[in-house]
Amino acid sequence: MTRLQQSRTSRLTRPSLAAAAAIAVTAGVVAAAPDARTAEPTPELSLIAASTSVTLDSWKEDPGVYLDLGTYLTSENGAFELKVTRKSYKDPVVAQQILRDGKKTRTKTLPAGLVKDFAGLPDFTRITLTDAAGAKVLERTEAFCPNNASGRVRPDAPANSKYPESCPTNPFTLGSVWGVENGWASNTYSAYYTAPIQLDPGTYTAEINVSEKYRDLFGIADKPQTVKVVVRERSWEDSSGSASRSSAKTAASGHDAHAQHGAPAKDGAHAGHGAHAQHGAAANTPAPGAVTSGAGPSYNAGHGPYPSAPPALPWALKRKSLGRQAVAAAETGDGPGQTDGSRQAPGAQPNAKRPTGKASVPDVPKPDLRSLPAYGITVSDGYEEVPGKDYLAFSANVWNAGPAKLVVDGFRSPGKEVMDAYQYFYDADGKQVGYTPTGGMEWDPRPGHEHWHFLDFASYRLLTADQKETVRSGKEAFCLANTDAVDYTVKNAAWHPGNTDLSTACGYENSISVREVLDVGSGDTYTQDLPGQSFDITDLPNGTYYIQVLANPENRLKETDYSNNSALREVILGGEKGARTVTVPPHHLVDAN
Repeated sequence: MTRLQQSRTSRLTRPSLAAAAAIAVTAGVVAAAPDARTAEPTPELSLIAASTSVTLDSWKEDPGVYLDLGTYLTSENGAFELKVTRKSYKDPVVAQQILRDGKKTRTKTLPAGLVKDFAGLPDFTRITLTDAAGAKVLERTEAFCPNNASGRVRPDAPANSKYPESCPTNPFTLGSVWGVENGWASNTYSAYYTAPIQLDPGTYTAEINVSEKYRDLFGIADKPQTVKVVVRERSWEDSSGSASRSSAKTAASGHDAHAQHGAPAKDGAHAGHGAHAQHGAAANTPAPGAVTSGAGPSYNAGHGPYPSAPPALPWALKRKSLGRQAVAAAETGDGPGQTDGSRQAPGAQPNAKRPTGKASVPDVPKPDLRSLPAYGITVSDGYEEVPGKDYLAFSANVWNAGPAKLVVDGFRSPGKEVMDAYQYFYDADGKQVGYTPTGGMEWDPRPGHEHWHFLDFASYRLLTADQKETVRSGKEAFCLANTDAVDYTVKNAAWHPGNTDLSTACGYENSISVREVLDVGSGDTYTQDLPGQSFDITDLPNGTYYIQVLANPENRLKETDYSNNSALREVILGGEKGARTVTVPPHHLVDAN
């Protein structure tokens, strides 16, 4: 499986909050509130700097500085919440602000075209960088994901943020929820959605402010923050903690760590060869965030060659100079008052024993499995492992639209290589009220997998222009994990899903039982570098084809709807043997190969 994954308790001193003007909305236009006493409550947003100075590293082996300046957006007088959706891939993305006043909820639709994808608010902050002589060396804007690394700005704020811990990167995301909890602050550093800059070692001054259009839209004070930036040059070989930095380096380069994925699949299908950097680029895989940021999600990333950004606390939670309420030493990880983007929810535990008694499928809510169109599509030859072959590789995702999560347990009998699998059903109170046998699970020893796969979860097929099957991938077994937030606006969506850590989600070779879960709103992505994520196209003529991703192909799993399990993606093959090409037309409004 491949997942590009990524998504931590400390207190900050309460900042001096600028009084944000109340806003009233008529037909999507922001207007000044006529009277503070009669205006409906709106969150008061402010930009703060956790420290007046930060030190950033530029590595000799991979020069470039990530501008994690330690600036945060705070929300008081209520949570800052946005709901971002699209009806279909034929429709544009629409963003709405959700305003809550007790039991009363109203919405404010943001200007059309302001938000174009699910990576955050584009051009939210404007950064100007000057050198020691006062010369401007950089001016740019950056996107802001409200779900970034965050923490409380006052001790009486809610202990936990209810909002998800990252913004989705999957190009076929359908819905997302972004938010800064009331009394919390969220890092404005855009991490995965920006590029490092080249800076010589030395001292600089950064001025950061919220862009004018957002200040007007959300009533944020025009109060830029100034931060001293010290850039130091370092080397991985000469510094301590080289292992984690080496991991980040490998992730950024797309080489080495997954070269072994090129081994042929058991059925002869070839891996997508993630060892070649261009495959990662084709999948639009974001580079890992800076080691010190903590702003990159560690889940919602997919089974893939790129490891998560190294766990790290945001600046505001590390500094001791924030005042008497600051905690001198904070631990990484999610907890009351802190989310730092390092979350890796452990695998769910199976029942103590396999189910007994009569199997039944009760009339209770069930999962609804759906497929996303293939993406990350590329062609390659067979390299030295399978010379003379051409392959079409791709990434695929099957997700759960709910309203119930998919829960499957596998139990192993002594001496058996395949576990017996059972699907469980639950009532509205979460009590297990039924089960049914649903095939099996097998151990997959291939590099890039090495965990228990549930059989017959999905199927990949290459169809001709008239949509008749011509090639089928041998991969139909999957380790289920919540790698991507596909639509967190559906009913019963789990904003903090479990089973996100691939190292534990699908067991070990010596496991006697395992539980695999697909939560509501989340999907499971396999990227194109893994065994089985490709079709042998060596002898296929050039022309138009469709990649079909089909969930639950044998209907072994019980669902609410079986009619929406298939997704097609058009591809056009060209070139000659050994030098095949692929053209991937946009899928309606989504132009992602």
